[in-house]
Amino acid sequence: MEEYKIEMLGIRKEFSGLVANDDITLQLKKGEIHALLGENGAGKSTLMSILFGLYQSDSGVIKIDGNEVKITDPNIATKYHIGMVHQHFKLVEIYTVLQNIILGDEPIKEGFINKLFKIVDMNKAREKVMELSEKYGLNVDPDAKIQDITVGMQQRTEILKMLYRDNDVLIFDEPTAVLTPQEIEELILIMKNLKKEGKSILFITHKLNEIMAVADRCTVLRKGKCVGTIDTSSTTIEELSEMMVGRKINLSIEKKEPVIGKEILRVENLVIGDRVHKKDAVKGVSFNVRSGEIVVIAGIDGNGQSELVYGITGLDAVKSGNIYLEGEDITKTSIKKRIKKGMSHIPEDRHKHGLVLDFDLSSNSVLELFEDKRFCNFIFINKKNVVAYSNEIIDEFDVRSTRGSQTITRSMSGGNQQKAIVGREIFRDTDLLVAVQPTRGLDVGAIEYIHNRLIEQRDKGKAILLVSFELDEVMNLADRILVMHEGEIVGEFEYNKVTRNELGLYMAGAKKDIVNAIKEDKYE
Repeated sequence: MEEYKIEMLGIRKEFSGLVANDDITLQLKKGEIHALLGENGAGKSTLMSILFGLYQSDSGVIKIDGNEVKITDPNIATKYHIGMVHQHFKLVEIYTVLQNIILGDEPIKEGFINKLFKIVDMNKAREKVMELSEKYGLNVDPDAKIQDITVGMQQRTEILKMLYRDNDVLIFDEPTAVLTPQEIEELILIMKNLKKEGKSILFITHKLNEIMAVADRCTVLRKGKCVGTIDTSSTTIEELSEMMVGRKINLSIEKKEPVIGKEILRVENLVIGDRVHKKDAVKGVSFNVRSGEIVVIAGIDGNGQSELVYGITGLDAVKSGNIYLEGEDITKTSIKKRIKKGMSHIPEDRHKHGLVLDFDLSSNSVLELFEDKRFCNFIFINKKNVVAYSNEIIDEFDVRSTRGSQTITRSMSGGNQQKAIVGREIFRDTDLLVAVQPTRGLDVGAIEYIHNRLIEQRDKGKAILLVSFELDEVMNLADRILVMHEGEIVGEFEYNKVTRNELGLYMAGAKKDIVNAIKEDKYE
């Protein structure tokens, strides 16, 4: 008989009439990496939340090492050495990275008085965290506050929090959604090393190439039901994608040559400070975006892309330089005025800057439009029009939720939250769309749809500034590519005049003469 570390047998979970998990069986072998694949809202995170004790199933059984257990809260899961890296980070923003990692499992200093008053041994905690950080290549600043660090570093903090507790079963819920290609490669290596150490890993992802690279087996969910479990060695990416969405997917975008129009956005000698280290994150950057083109900012996360977007959209102040939107200087104008002038923004952090999580979906759909006469008469909200508008977005972008436009946004899956934001910003039909990681956390079907919608906007004459860490996305969508490294634009390319390898070299900081020498086989 096969020896399983975890068995989830006949799991059912229902929310307000919506069946999230419908008689699902998942079996995790000891020492294997098992991928869980499915569309946004297929029930993957719900299933893992049941295993971690955040939810309790309506029916079904959980077994650990062959013994039936009841996991009623995360503390019980931790007792069974089950850890989870959450898709939506469970971090205290005003605490430091180190404080978040050890929270709830703080080492106490030796000595009667110290133990009596539970005095935390921060030096011991720091030593263990830094050892883990170095061992697994998860570089973090232990003294930085969560509210001041990038999304990528928050993700690394979550992973370290789980590793700190010496768990045997590790659940990764979309761990690579915000990581760069280099960081993803590092994480895949980390997972393989953890497997060698005897850990059992459950890995939720939408990225099929990652499943093929790291997983031993894959269980596919569709609309709350289990489609099947398959060995990755005996399948293909195409077969997995078809199992997931029930149809063939094509992510190779066919696009016409761009019809370039007038300049929409111009950035001149922009200098923006770093929130954490109090130095310049953006150093004299200049570029423009014209109507009818997609300009992509490529680069490794943490090289000034976030701060650049904060400055352009008004989330951060600019130290020096100028920003022009359709010829008007907007450098010091408010976010509200930039929105009215015709700027849409799909933000990097959907929770902090994209949604009001305790509002329903309809209210979030019109966040920037409450002064529009369609939705507000003096001080009265026209709820009927708001709901109708929201339903258009929901239908067109396939936003799945338990109660339609009345669903509280916090309760939705991350992918459906993302689709709601993308739909809202595209529906506003502005001249400039600033999009940061717009397909973050989306399944292949949704990625295909969003890519086509972005191309459609470009063909309508819209100007699109896209920030992406996904090289496939960069190469598929870009008309022009700007590479950022250490706060500067180090390369500018037409989409059809650069290779992935060249881009990778620039992203890593290689200079143009080195790149050219490599192309001519002269560099050693």
